Amino acid sequence: MGQIDRDYAEKRDYIRMRVDADVSLIYAGQIIPAVCVDLSSSGMQIQAPRSFKVGDRISVRIESEHAALKGLEADTEVVWIADIDGSEQKLGLTILTMK
Repeated sequence: MGQIDRDYAEKRDYIRMRVDADVSLIYAGQIIPAVCVDLSSSGMQIQAPRSFKVGDRISVRIESEHAALKGLEADTEVVWIADIDGSEQKLGLTILTMK
């Protein structure tokens, strides 16, 4: 197995948590409502109502529904894209930093 295959296999070993949570994407000064499909310690899958490109940097905010728990805010980068239809995309985001 080559290094690239091993890196991909190791990334697929991270535990993913299915969340289906409303999120806010902050990109180019705009706040875009979206849905976080799943979340892991190193990234997330988002369904967004607009188009992005691989390499775009997006801040993601997930509000907590519980007063005692702080929400999640992270700076991310788009690493893959899957078009759903002409107006939506699924995005694979890698987490660069947590705030």
